[in-house]
Amino acid sequence: MRTALILLLLLALAAIPGSVIPQEGVDSLAVSRWKDEHPKLTPLYERLDMFSVYGSPWFSAIYLLLTISLVGCIVPRLFAYARAMRAQPPAAPRNLTRLPVHATYRTELSTEEVLDRARTVLGRRHRIRVRAAGDDFVAAERGYLREAGNLVFHLSLLVVLAGFAMGGLWGYQGGVILVQGSTFSNNLTQYDDFKPGTLFTGDQLDNFRFRVDDFRVEWLDEGPRAGQARKFEADLAYRAGDAEEKDYTLRVNHPLDIDGTQVFLIGHGYAPVITVRDGNGDVVTTGPTVFLPQDASFLSFGVVKAPWAKPGPIGLEGLFYPTFEMVDGNPVTVFGDDLLPTLSMLAFTGDLGLDDGRSQSVYVLDKSNATAVEGEDGKPFRVDLQPGDTVELPDGLGSVTFERVEPWIRVQISQTPGKEVALIGVVIALVGLCVSLFWRPRRVWVRAVPDPAGGPAGGPAGGPDGAADGAEDTMDGNGGTRVEVAVLDRSGNGEMDEVLSGLLKQLQEAPK
Repeated sequence: MRTALILLLLLALAAIPGSVIPQEGVDSLAVSRWKDEHPKLTPLYERLDMFSVYGSPWFSAIYLLLTISLVGCIVPRLFAYARAMRAQPPAAPRNLTRLPVHATYRTELSTEEVLDRARTVLGRRHRIRVRAAGDDFVAAERGYLREAGNLVFHLSLLVVLAGFAMGGLWGYQGGVILVQGSTFSNNLTQYDDFKPGTLFTGDQLDNFRFRVDDFRVEWLDEGPRAGQARKFEADLAYRAGDAEEKDYTLRVNHPLDIDGTQVFLIGHGYAPVITVRDGNGDVVTTGPTVFLPQDASFLSFGVVKAPWAKPGPIGLEGLFYPTFEMVDGNPVTVFGDDLLPTLSMLAFTGDLGLDDGRSQSVYVLDKSNATAVEGEDGKPFRVDLQPGDTVELPDGLGSVTFERVEPWIRVQISQTPGKEVALIGVVIALVGLCVSLFWRPRRVWVRAVPDPAGGPAGGPAGGPDGAADGAEDTMDGNGGTRVEVAVLDRSGNGEMDEVLSGLLKQLQEAPK
């Protein structure tokens, strides 16, 4: 158990980087931004699998060791519990009055009558020890389900781990950014990032497609969080295979389920529609360009590439301000809604790194061999645009037009075959935990010995004072029985005095 607790602590500590550092399987765009902002740490983090913590070998090793340790804890306890279930309650100690919670009283009933009554009272909710010849006591025990609850709880952890393992082996998770009006078909080429399970193959992808018809955002317009999105939702039209097309409103925490594959809405942003013409006046690129939000105000960064422009390639890199305003001489966006959309970008020309065969992110502009376009003042030329504006680039390179703004949404598409198993495990764990917490094991002994002398009965040590008041006063000193009752709580519960009082009352009341 000590080993299991240490491994559980290590698993919790190992999960911390996965909560702090962006993860490839959750948000590959955030990972790309993090790498750009921390170029020195990136190689080290990649070697340590910090961008995929939960799939890393060292995290999996802790995971597997914890599973083995849990099995090592549970199996011996199962055998011990099986033996305990078959065993009889232990015999009464020689001196019951030495136990912390006990009481004694005298009665006119014979010892046999007292013991028979004790067996009747305790037999309702306790397991009774089989009486042997010469026994002057009744031994009873209850609370066996407490250990069963502990075992069920630990077994349920294995069920939960098995459920997660099933998802990691046969499931997958992918993400894609879709501009309003675009359509997604469920095949590998459509994903921006895709993380398959170890045993997952591409032909297991379900056949479906959906279209983003509309996107709406409600903004907070007052209070400390003014300018932030309060709620956003997207209207989809989807079709599974050759079935009839259906509509669905996709909201946060309300995924679309298509034959076991779930589509989650996890983010949104802006895609300015930018048209670039080269020096000959030909359109070399046009359409919505996804800009990635940098903060809660939706100040966004984006890149436009036109490598086939003449007389030379054109690259644009800069910021999109949804609601532009100058504050103390600095450009800022004061609201997340696109009330005054503005583009501010720098222009580059030359080798953009697209002709050497290397893969390159659409959100990164390789400027290592490019030259910044300069204006007449010799400073970098800045393209500042609002919808409908056009700017001519210096040196006859062409022009840039800001047409309009389109919203985009980011969806996560995943299939997790073991989630039902994990959910069942969690429910079983809660049941087992409740049983182990609220089911209290205890042992009770009742001893009856002849007491013809009518000696004084000891008061209830550790029990309720006066629990047997008046019992010994009924004796005439010519006979009777001395009764000792003791209760032992095996869980450290402090309510045994009440249990003893109730038991004494039942033992001393007149038989019906």
